[in-house]
Amino acid sequence: MRRPLTDSLLPLFGVPLLACSLASASGCSDGDGDPVVPSRYEFASRFEDSDSVSYAGQTFRQVLIKSMNREMSTIQDEIENDSAVFAAGEVRARLNLYYTFDSDSAGQLAHGVSTDPAPAQTSFDDISAGKDLRSKIAGQDPTGQHVDWNAVGVVGWGDALGPDALVAQWMDELDAMAVDFSAGTIPTDPDGAAIPLWYVDADGRDYQQLMEKFLLGAVNFSQAADDYLDDDIEGKGLRADNSTLEEGAPYTALEHAWDEGFGYWGGARDYLAYDDADISDSAAHDHDQDGSIDLLAEYNFGAAQNASKRDGGASSGAPTDFSKDTMTAFLSGRAIITAATGDLSDADLAALQIQRDAVMEGWEKALAATAVHYINDTLQDLNDDVVEFHTLSKHWSELKGFALALQFNPRMTLTDEQFAAIHAWIGEAPALDSAYQANLIEARSLLASAYNFDAANIGDDLGEAGW
Repeated sequence: MRRPLTDSLLPLFGVPLLACSLASASGCSDGDGDPVVPSRYEFASRFEDSDSVSYAGQTFRQVLIKSMNREMSTIQDEIENDSAVFAAGEVRARLNLYYTFDSDSAGQLAHGVSTDPAPAQTSFDDISAGKDLRSKIAGQDPTGQHVDWNAVGVVGWGDALGPDALVAQWMDELDAMAVDFSAGTIPTDPDGAAIPLWYVDADGRDYQQLMEKFLLGAVNFSQAADDYLDDDIEGKGLRADNSTLEEGAPYTALEHAWDEGFGYWGGARDYLAYDDADISDSAAHDHDQDGSIDLLAEYNFGAAQNASKRDGGASSGAPTDFSKDTMTAFLSGRAIITAATGDLSDADLAALQIQRDAVMEGWEKALAATAVHYINDTLQDLNDDVVEFHTLSKHWSELKGFALALQFNPRMTLTDEQFAAIHAWIGEAPALDSAYQANLIEARSLLASAYNFDAANIGDDLGEAGW
């Protein structure tokens, strides 16, 4: 389990790691030019007296994903409390607002992230502007992706649609479900009971969970792994310029690329100041004690909070530290970039690639461990006669969404054949028979083997005693 670090980090991969701060560091290096690494994600500009870290656009997209998720809950409240009835296209437009966000028309809207204390940023414009989800989903970037997603389609969903087309299909399905549900045509579960949530279908798919987890993979994980932290194109990602300032900014293109990868992971700047229970229990922590939560620095989004949840749920006899490992590698990599004070040497690049690989390993393992966690939840639901169908649907859909995300890493640990096998076992909806439970156990065993997870964290045939 990760422990708070306040002064310095332990050496990693042979790179000297010393405390560094904006006040004391020049280029974040010691007298010999070696990198020095802070315990907080904060790095002085080499060119002017300011912080060089910037990832507002990535935070903006984190907020868009959470806001779309909250919008589905808002629609549920409107149906339950206001007897709202929706016309065709109405709900799709409300969800698409976040997917194809237009700051000119919607920037002043309140976002969907609530914290205690309240966020410092109340509207989308307070965070950033000119950003959306659609332009950054896998398949929409014009260069650099390891798969032509629009030609190949998402593996694990039978229609072989690209990620953008799959989101569009799910929005169409959600729109139709809202129209029917709000008009009184309520789907029923296998026992004939009415399903109380408009976004859960009779087959056991919870589209609120599917959409959120899929976007966290197809946008955030994809952008970090296949773009900002990749090294396959000259002038892009880890091969971006590190010698001159980006126009009007206190950072280089390489510094910014690494920061954007960090923003998609979603950790707060002072992530290492908190233990797993702190982050699992609350995504927000008022580090500077100013009575508000700065979403750009004091909130743990998506993958960063998820990593702490898995570490916190690991067996005491087989602890994991996906959270610390990933954050430490992000800090170490950024220190290498800053200490270089110019374009990277071959040795610098090799050292940075080691840290990138550590970032992606920690991030991917946390995703895979979370898939194991939700396999176990699904198995427990299937063996519990009193669990409600929509609870099973929620757990299965989280499993499916997290498992789909793995394919967006060009360095995925699983082979293509293993990945396809896992999704064949998981399917496109939960089944209620013993054969399906056996399939889930097979999928879990393959994940455990591929990612070298300890048996103590895997669970038994009923989904108990594991993550």
